[in-house]
Amino acid sequence: MPAAPAQTSMPTDKLLYTAKVHTTGGRERGSARSSDGHLDVKLSVPGGPGTGTNPEQLLAAGWSACYESAISLLAHQAKVALPAGFAIDTEIDLNNGSDGYFLRARLNVSLPGLDPAVARKLVDDAHGVCPYSKAMHGNIDVTTTLV
Repeated sequence: MPAAPAQTSMPTDKLLYTAKVHTTGGRERGSARSSDGHLDVKLSVPGGPGTGTNPEQLLAAGWSACYESAISLLAHQAKVALPAGFAIDTEIDLNNGSDGYFLRARLNVSLPGLDPAVARKLVDDAHGVCPYSKAMHGNIDVTTTLV
């Protein structure tokens, strides 16, 4: 049996950033604080009596920020000017089914005044660029709508 060819190329992965967050208490009366102190939040159950945020809101904020940046990058590469009213309203549903808890998501993208075909291409292609979209692909139901 011939020997496997020697690997001659270096890995292309490059670590860009590591988020470090310390969480205690879970959803009920928890807190989460990043190692740099930029994130310092109280956690509460969705719709519960607490005053904190919840993991679904944090996911919605992180995903929509990442997804918006992916659209902006693609628009820049295509030399498309994004409108001033460009925004994303993200909804994350926490559900309970026969197999336990699961998530669903809706990304409602507003690109007012942009040609609908151009807007649709940016919105669709951004899922292949955004790391959050890549992580969610095939794992949760995601609906992306131009509004």
